Amino acid sequence: MRWKILVVLFLTRASMAFQFAALGAMGPLYADRLGISLAGLGTLIGLYFLPGIFVSLPGGTLGARFGDSRVVVAGLTMMTLGGAAMAAAQGWSAQVAGRALAGAGGVLLNVSMTKMTADWFAGAEIATAMAVFINSWPAGIALALLVMPALAATLGLAGALWAIPVLTLGGLFLMLRFYRDPPVTGGGPPRGIAPRGAALAAITAAGLAWGLFNAALAMVFSFGPISLVERGLPLIQASAATSIVIWAVMAAGFSGGVIADRTGRPLTVLFGGTAVMALAMAAFPATAHFYLMLGLIGLATGLPAGIYVSTAARGLAPEERAIGMGIFYTVYYVIFAAAPPLGGYLIDATGSSGAAFLYGAAMLAVTLAALAASVALQRGLAPEPSR
Repeated sequence: MRWKILVVLFLTRASMAFQFAALGAMGPLYADRLGISLAGLGTLIGLYFLPGIFVSLPGGTLGARFGDSRVVVAGLTMMTLGGAAMAAAQGWSAQVAGRALAGAGGVLLNVSMTKMTADWFAGAEIATAMAVFINSWPAGIALALLVMPALAATLGLAGALWAIPVLTLGGLFLMLRFYRDPPVTGGGPPRGIAPRGAALAAITAAGLAWGLFNAALAMVFSFGPISLVERGLPLIQASAATSIVIWAVMAAGFSGGVIADRTGRPLTVLFGGTAVMALAMAAFPATAHFYLMLGLIGLATGLPAGIYVSTAARGLAPEERAIGMGIFYTVYYVIFAAAPPLGGYLIDATGSSGAAFLYGAAMLAVTLAALAASVALQRGLAPEPSR
């Protein structure tokens, strides 16, 4: 039953990733239509996660009080309405409002679904389950990179934008029709309480690491197509080439969780994959073998992706998960909302998209330090993280 539930969570969350990445996939077309700079495009991309700063913690609290699945349904409704507003209106103000509404819904979905996965798989194959769950994100992004430029070329930008709320509406149907809450043991669901002390510090550091890790990856799929257009590729081919990263993330991500569970060494995969990703991103602007480097970035990103969240969840008691994951995602969204605009600014300032990749590599160096702090703080908490 739990693996069927995981499929529902995977497909539903993939619709959120599709919505987030759709603008970047059509970046030059979208920027030209609105008459904005790449920094402006980055601002609109990052706006999707800006509500997370304010909504993540309340979202975790609401999930603890009213039920996670109800919060997810509310989030999907907001995503659909926000996407429809962006498709129906052309002005900048309408785009900003629709993007913010959709992003707020996505935050509710992300916080609650992470806890739902942890609840279904707590203590058994959690690294594998989280790897599958987390890979819904690159799956949705890859689909957007492949589909959206072609839809824009066929239907026009306005027509392509309607594909976004249609997909999130499909996620809403899946949740209402197929999702079930996990069986409750021990006399009822645990009361939601806030983590304290070392657990609070550990989940905060884990959120910082997860935010920086994803912000670095966002440099690739947000500005990768633009970088390849600079090298002479047509937009559709450039978006398809960038999707190599996402397909490699998914291929490695599934195996990364299995390796972590089978070997009992999740932290080795976590730190090793992050370090290789940083080196590959730093090398990307200087190499002509961009297909090879994009594949390496994807493989190095995918291996530790699910382990980031499963490692964070291990430091939380069951009754701390709802609010704890709210704190985790609050920190994550603070980082993620700020990163794309700065990446776009660096490209505008330097005249080269390679600046965004170097910026991503620098963020990953800080990620390693945050990870080390989080793991150190978890020592002494039960259960102690694996090596």
